[in-house]
Amino acid sequence: MARTDRRVRAAVVGAGHMGQYHTLVYAELWDVDLVGIVDMDLDRARGVATQYDTLAFADHRDLIGRVDVVSVAVPTDAHFAVARDLLGAGVSVLVEKPMTPTLEEARELFRVAREHNAVLHVGHVERFNGAVQELRRIVDRPILIESRRLGPFVPRVQKDTVVMDLMIHDIDIVLGLVDAEPRRIVALGSSVHSDVSDVANVQIQFGSGTIANITASRATEQKIRTLAITQPDAYIVLDYTDQDIRIHRRAAQEYTLNRESIRYRQSSFVEHLFVHKENPLKLEVLHLIRAMRRARETGTVELPESDDLRSLAMALEIERMIRDGQGELTWPQDCPWSARSA
Repeated sequence: MARTDRRVRAAVVGAGHMGQYHTLVYAELWDVDLVGIVDMDLDRARGVATQYDTLAFADHRDLIGRVDVVSVAVPTDAHFAVARDLLGAGVSVLVEKPMTPTLEEARELFRVAREHNAVLHVGHVERFNGAVQELRRIVDRPILIESRRLGPFVPRVQKDTVVMDLMIHDIDIVLGLVDAEPRRIVALGSSVHSDVSDVANVQIQFGSGTIANITASRATEQKIRTLAITQPDAYIVLDYTDQDIRIHRRAAQEYTLNRESIRYRQSSFVEHLFVHKENPLKLEVLHLIRAMRRARETGTVELPESDDLRSLAMALEIERMIRDGQGELTWPQDCPWSARSA
């Protein structure tokens, strides 16, 4: 395929469910050449590649020298090896979450990315949800955060716990909304359909006094993706699926007293915010491409390292607490995944 200096050469490693989403996004971008699809199952790679008139490969290393950016959507335990090889060759990488099974591997990937001036982004796609981006402009003094990410069981993700599969999205969002360090965590979980936790609930108390209650389930037949925030002047409800925000504000409160009872009346009004709705994965891929271009133009790569490591570290700790049956942890000083220690 012919290309100019402005065109970007892209590929996807992993021809499964998420890999096909990434492939579709790259194929729809006018200034991107989709160079190929990689999968250890070459027949599966060919099946996807044929749909997009591109090449199929069985080894991700065959992409080196052919591409500028790559999405890595393989099983979690293979993320490190694949991403390290590509970053070491100067290829910018978007790796699906969780980025690695360990914090040490995550730090090493960022080190390799910096050394080779390559962009490393983690697939926290909810960051690019239009409603979440709008929410960051509204929330300033959260008192209570209630997050629910529920849905039915999907066999393809049974190797990852529900914490790494679903809850890590909400951990990342909550940590971004609260400008304080966690001080106390209570974590509970249970297995339902797999050998690892399929249901989990976490309560986090921050140094600011904010309390977050995060629930994730892949044993719930109805798909629910909501975030509710109480702050002094409003109650804010976000629906991730609809990219919708409603703000409830109190308008008046009064009561009447008679011999039988005290009757209260409270009225409020609801603001329904207009949110520009766009495919969050498309925005995430565009963000990667822009960051790759800036790194090549300036010779300096910008990496969201502290945020990504902090979210992963907390998710790993919660996962460990549930696995070991250690329901509660408290830190009087800096927690292990504080912005300074991550």
